[in-house]
Amino acid sequence: MERRIALAKAVIFLACLLPAGYYALGMAQDSLGANPIEALTRGLGDWALRLLLVTLTITPLRRLTGQGWLVRLRRMLGLFAFFYACLHFLSYLWLDQFFDWVAIGQDIVKRPFITVGMATFVLLVPLAITSSNVAIRRLGGRRWQSLHRLIYPLSMLAVLHFTWMVKVDVREPMIYGIILAVLLGMRLWWYVMDARRPLLEQRRRIIPIQTRR
Repeated sequence: MERRIALAKAVIFLACLLPAGYYALGMAQDSLGANPIEALTRGLGDWALRLLLVTLTITPLRRLTGQGWLVRLRRMLGLFAFFYACLHFLSYLWLDQFFDWVAIGQDIVKRPFITVGMATFVLLVPLAITSSNVAIRRLGGRRWQSLHRLIYPLSMLAVLHFTWMVKVDVREPMIYGIILAVLLGMRLWWYVMDARRPLLEQRRRIIPIQTRR
C-alpha cells in the first residue's frame, strides 16, 4: 500500500508540474499566441481553479470508493492549487501591471472580477500556511478543520472570478460551477445524513410496547 501511495504521489506531482512547464516553454519560445501575457495569466489561473476542484473531489471519491488512502493526496493537490494561484497572481502583478501599486489598487476597487480574485487569493494563503502537520498540532484538530472550511467559500469566489473575467462566453466557468455545485451538494447531503444517523439508530432501538387486548 505504501509503495502504491508513493507511486501515486510521484505521478501526480509530475503531472501537476506539466502546465507550469508548458507555459514556461511557451513564454521562452513565444508560442502562446498574439497576447502571450494574457494567455499566461489566464492559463495559470485556470489551472489553479482546476486543481482546487480536484482537491475538493478527493473526499467524495474516498467516501464513494472506500479508498481511505486518497486523503493522503489532498494536501499535495491543494498546495499545487496554491502554487498556480501564486503564479497567476505574480503574472498579473509583474507582467500585466509592472508592480504599479497605484494601478493595482485602482483595479481592485474598480474591477469586480479583480476584487473577487484578490479575495480568493487572500483566503487561500492561510490554508497553504497551515497545511503542515505542525500547524494541525498547534491549532488543534477542531480549529484546523474550521479554518480549512474556507475552501468552500473561496472555491465559489474562484468560479465567480473566472465567470466575471470571461464576461461573454461563460460556458467553461459554468462547467466549473456545476462541478463545484455537485461537490458541495454531496458534502451537504452527507452532512445531513450523518447528523440524522444517531437519531435514526436511536429510533431503531426503541422497542414498541405491546398492549394486551
